[in-house]
Amino acid sequence: MECEIMLTGIGGQGIQLAAQILARAAVHEGLQVMYLGTYGGTMRGGQTDATLVVADERILAPPLVSHVGSALAMHHAFFAPIETKLRAGAVVLINESVFEGDIAGRDLCVLRVPATAMAADLGHPLGACMVLIGAFAAATELVGIESLLGGMRESIPAYRRQNLDANEKALREGYGQLEAGVASLRAAGGKA
Repeated sequence: MECEIMLTGIGGQGIQLAAQILARAAVHEGLQVMYLGTYGGTMRGGQTDATLVVADERILAPPLVSHVGSALAMHHAFFAPIETKLRAGAVVLINESVFEGDIAGRDLCVLRVPATAMAADLGHPLGACMVLIGAFAAATELVGIESLLGGMRESIPAYRRQNLDANEKALREGYGQLEAGVASLRAAGGKA
């Protein structure tokens, strides 16, 4: 098994942190991981992407991929280049709260998660990326919730430790949002 995952959004949405958490969670599951984060010169509002390659065997190539099997889009602004890399049947999670536009005419499994709204309802509006990766973990079964929580605890820097409980709630909320509906989604042919 080898899968490629791309995450995209705008600076400040937590894309790099989310990718790091997924990478560490995969390591907790005993998988091999390569991770590459890219971002522009601006801290907030600029393009930010991350690529993960996860495998159950040694990974030989660097995480520069021409096609991906999964994508997470926190915002629509920089999604177009990633959309062109999606394989048929790719799992795509979209932050429905802010994503404008549609992904149509493709054989994709598109899951719309109101991540920003859900995080705000939890009182942690900056936790939208946690909601989305929790939902991704449930939808793909790539990593379990406990591995995801462990990856989050290892990835949060010391000066942000006050957010651990709120991040855990956001991860669990996203995971729970899709966990119950994944079987019916797959039975319906992967469309949401």
